[in-house]
Amino acid sequence: MSSARTAEPKPPGGLAHHASRLIRKARWPLLVLWLVALAISGVGASSIADSLSGGGWYVPGADSTKAAGQLEHGFKGRGRTTVTLVIHDKRYESDDPRFEQRARDIARQVTAEPELKVTDSHGWTSLTPQNRSDYAGDDHHTVIDSLALDLDDGTARRELPEVQADLDERFGRQDLDVSLVSPSSFWGEINTLSQEGLAKAELITMPLIIVILLLLFRSVAAALVSLAVGVSAIVFTLGLLAPVAQHHELSVFVQNAATMLGLGVGVDYSLFVITRFKEQLARGQDVASAVAATLRTSGHTVLASGATIVLAMCTLFLIDLNVIFSLALGAVVVVAFCVLTTVLFLPVLLHLLGDRINAGRVRLPRSLRERFRHRRTAGETDDRADADDRAAADDRADATSSVAGEENSRWFRLSLKVMAKPVLFLTAASVVLVALAAPVAQLRTFSPDARILPETSSVRVGYDHMQDSFGVGATSPIQVVVSSRAPLGEAERSEDLTRFSSRLEKLPHVERVDSALPVLESASPQAPLKALAAPSLDRLPDDARDTVRHYVAEGDRAFVLEVVPDTTASDDAARELLDRVHEEADKLPASSFTSAIGGETAEGIDANRVIQDGLPQVILIMLAAVYLVLLLTFRSLLLPLKAIAMNLLSIAATYGVLVLVFQKGLGTGLLGFEQTDYLQNFVPVLLLALLFSLSTDYEVFLLDRVREEYLTTGDNTVSVARGLTRTAPLISGAAVLMVAVFGAFGFSGIVPIQQLGFGMAVAILLDATLVRLLLVPAAMRLMGRWNWWFPGRGDGAPVRRPAAERAEAASEPERAEAGRT
Repeated sequence: MSSARTAEPKPPGGLAHHASRLIRKARWPLLVLWLVALAISGVGASSIADSLSGGGWYVPGADSTKAAGQLEHGFKGRGRTTVTLVIHDKRYESDDPRFEQRARDIARQVTAEPELKVTDSHGWTSLTPQNRSDYAGDDHHTVIDSLALDLDDGTARRELPEVQADLDERFGRQDLDVSLVSPSSFWGEINTLSQEGLAKAELITMPLIIVILLLLFRSVAAALVSLAVGVSAIVFTLGLLAPVAQHHELSVFVQNAATMLGLGVGVDYSLFVITRFKEQLARGQDVASAVAATLRTSGHTVLASGATIVLAMCTLFLIDLNVIFSLALGAVVVVAFCVLTTVLFLPVLLHLLGDRINAGRVRLPRSLRERFRHRRTAGETDDRADADDRAAADDRADATSSVAGEENSRWFRLSLKVMAKPVLFLTAASVVLVALAAPVAQLRTFSPDARILPETSSVRVGYDHMQDSFGVGATSPIQVVVSSRAPLGEAERSEDLTRFSSRLEKLPHVERVDSALPVLESASPQAPLKALAAPSLDRLPDDARDTVRHYVAEGDRAFVLEVVPDTTASDDAARELLDRVHEEADKLPASSFTSAIGGETAEGIDANRVIQDGLPQVILIMLAAVYLVLLLTFRSLLLPLKAIAMNLLSIAATYGVLVLVFQKGLGTGLLGFEQTDYLQNFVPVLLLALLFSLSTDYEVFLLDRVREEYLTTGDNTVSVARGLTRTAPLISGAAVLMVAVFGAFGFSGIVPIQQLGFGMAVAILLDATLVRLLLVPAAMRLMGRWNWWFPGRGDGAPVRRPAAERAEAASEPERAEAGRT
């Protein structure tokens, strides 16, 4: 029997051993390759922010996208990018000559800015006093101009923040608020704030990570190596995505997602690997054997976890929205690099450092050391040993405890207590999670608006001045672009367009409808559109013709009506109004007119719709992928189902907490968050993919240890207790790391990143406490041998290995290699 085992060795052990030998032989070339790749990637990573877009919300082929495209050409004061110049004078009122002089001077300077490439303008400063009242605010201190920029949307978003900063510097000391307001300026500001929040989050996160790693490893060398893995993954990711962003639109949120996940997952993976490596060294193995054993165990866990995250995030590519694509791409790439650096470059460092992984020993107070070590004997103190003996004792304490020591640990006692009353603990934990999940029924999603900007932002100030002076909906009108098959002045049923405008004005929550009709009616009261014919239009004053051309494109085949609501773009009333506008537009004769309806509300609804339409496919494929990975990892049909059910429960609880905080405002003042009345539309779907992946990470790590014990003992209860005892401290440490990283991004980022980071932190906290410590042991106790049921393996009884084989599996890889030879 012994010869049979040596003839057919365990493939995982052999593969890990050969990988370790190859890495050890090529450790110096691999280290040089790593450093060179890091330097090259760093160049791209440092410049990626200049190439990222604040957009990505347009849905290809959607009505709102068509409307935005049609408004780019042929209209006065509208261009490839259109911005509103908002001038607010704190000293003078708009009927004061000094106000006019200052306003015209501002408009002249802004239109001359070479970075803006202004091709046309229309508004208060370009019209005569008799015709510009529509562009003067009710507060008598605010006026607006519409500027057409010869810039594509992505370029505008990069240039506008710098121009805005220059305007603030130039006019702020003169009691003037000069703002550029548009979706492009809004997203440009988001881009700037995102970078500032990213830098702030990194300043907060790095010291936290270092402190936590020092507490977990009690070694400066191990902490720095762990941090190097996460940082390397981030640099490689941003360096790879930098050239991609120059040729394809990538959302600014990709940088936040890659940094947040890279730090969390990269440090998490390295924590698993380094801890196992130190454990193997403390057992007396040499460096090569310890690396091989680590790759065979923790390396397997990292590969399984990384594959799960990558597969789960790839399902988001099914949603045809650029911002979702960007976030998913960033997550997939950074996690792939986390796995690569953990299983390839981290072993290089482990081979180079060897026992020096414990260098820079951090001494903790004795009470903390006792808590971490779970020593059996109270008299085992450091006072009786010299420095070397103390270090050796610490290493032995870091290793896996003896069976007797484990049985005296609080984790072991907790797991046995839970499994003694599994129904009680399963029910209690489930009730808590279900209670937290209850607010999910009220979850609302929408795309972001100017309210997510801080009140001190110049763009936000411009939005506020417009809303105060021209109406709440002035910054987000519903834009109806009506296209005519014949010139509007010659169209047989042009009166239908006039009646259409009248019907829109009577709809609920409509403050006004802006169009060319008032000017045209002054020239032709009975048939306003007939005034577009050449003789009639030529007789109009220059100001009137300019106003007409602001709403009627050259060629007279496209007509714009801007429906200004009395509410914000994300309000339910605005959504209902949009539906009514669609209904009225459908009444236009199809033989004469076609319509496209855009604006902020329409774009948000289209983005929501494409996410909701793709969500069922995403969920089904994601569940199938996670199930398949867990099935292959644990060779069990039922364990993956249990894991999926628990993940869904914890994710629902996380959604409920987000609704309570951000929609209901519970604790927003204390936490420093802003109540938005809705969640960012990409946050729930992104959280679903990320949390499913990260929860599976802990599941794999825990159940790998449980399965090792079960194959050895065949006792389900003891195996669960020992597996939990050996992994709970590490899972808790990893969870603290994750919560620190995600929480730092949540508290320092803008609202979408606040919701994402806070949601991740809450979910990890729930997963590492209620789920891992209560739900998992209780459920596994109830399932018994059926945990491991697999066709061909009967009722789940383990295929127990003989004692000699178990000893061989636990021995150094070199011994196994010698036996095979």
